[in-house]
Amino acid sequence: MVDGIDAIEERYQRRLKRYVTAMRNEKPDMVPIRPFVAEFTAVYAGYTIQEVTHDYHKALDAVLKCAQDFDWDAVVANMVYVWTGLVQAINLRYYGVPGVDVPANVPFQYLEPPEDNAWMRPNEYDALIEDPTGFLVNVWLPRVSRDVVAEGQPNTFRNNMSFVLGGMAMMDYFGALGGQVPRLRSQCGTVSAIAGILKAPFDILADKLRGYRGLCMDMYRQPDKVLKACEALTPHLYHVALSGADPDKNVPIGLWMHRGCVPFLSPQQFERFYWPSLKEIIEALWAKGHQVLFYAEGEWNPNLKYIAQLPDLSIVYHVDRGDIFEVHREVGHKFCISGGIPNDLLAFGRPEDVREYCKKVLDGVAKDGGYILDAGAIMQNDTKVENLRALTEAARKFGVY
Repeated sequence: MVDGIDAIEERYQRRLKRYVTAMRNEKPDMVPIRPFVAEFTAVYAGYTIQEVTHDYHKALDAVLKCAQDFDWDAVVANMVYVWTGLVQAINLRYYGVPGVDVPANVPFQYLEPPEDNAWMRPNEYDALIEDPTGFLVNVWLPRVSRDVVAEGQPNTFRNNMSFVLGGMAMMDYFGALGGQVPRLRSQCGTVSAIAGILKAPFDILADKLRGYRGLCMDMYRQPDKVLKACEALTPHLYHVALSGADPDKNVPIGLWMHRGCVPFLSPQQFERFYWPSLKEIIEALWAKGHQVLFYAEGEWNPNLKYIAQLPDLSIVYHVDRGDIFEVHREVGHKFCISGGIPNDLLAFGRPEDVREYCKKVLDGVAKDGGYILDAGAIMQNDTKVENLRALTEAARKFGVY
């Protein structure tokens, strides 16, 4: 048994070194594999999407089973991040939960607020700018929760219980999520791919406050307020990112990029509204030695000239719908690149097509190191098991240095 434990730990250290070496834009022994698998884990482990959303124990076990059965270097502890227990404890309005609001085998959905009744009104920028946390607690929370009463309204039992149950649910879930990291290490020899979370200030406005359509109008009607709101949110989001970061500074802070890409914003709008506050946060994190996983969901190639302004090695640039070969030409000398394998190919293609595409990407961007193999976007329940096996096999066959 001791020999088995030693072998697993040796595998973990080998994978960690491989993963970190690639992220530092250097050449490891072979290309790391770091698939961001979400509802795919449910399909593979024999659960419904409803089950892994309602019961996070099953979600964590499903990730563990994938890590045990596939030769992957790193995975996220759990990518099915909406847990019904927490959503319903607070009684949130902005998630569509499998088996409750959407069909049982459909991944959870984010519900965009109506333009005329967004979670933050167009005349409330000054309140947000003056006191972001106060605004979120006193104004935003009562709107997104069906149980929390608005400031000045009579208290209720359901209001009190939403805070008690929400706090208990947070402690329960995040305690288990923290325990998943040593489970992956001790049982599978697999690295936990990220630590901590960051969102762009503009994305907070678009995703959680004004909604995309409302924010589009604000950029024309009150652009200075939008900019000041992003500035006001910046120190808070930096603090959140830093508080969850890897103390050993090995794995990056996760950053999922949403509303800044084409066609949501033009490159000129990106430069003015989206980029300054996010750039400030990334530079501050890198000054403390923390990389950011720049998960560029959508098409970000038109913005590469701005992203190239970041310090060398400060990010790992993840490619979704962008041309990965162009990304490699433009910023591959500065940053490690990951992703670039189309999700529709993994969902609808054949294993031989997956292997051929992986070889093309490996030949084109990985020869000098600094590349991590992954799909373009998070893998949900439409990714075929045989295609993910083909991706894994291709990495081990064609990705050895």
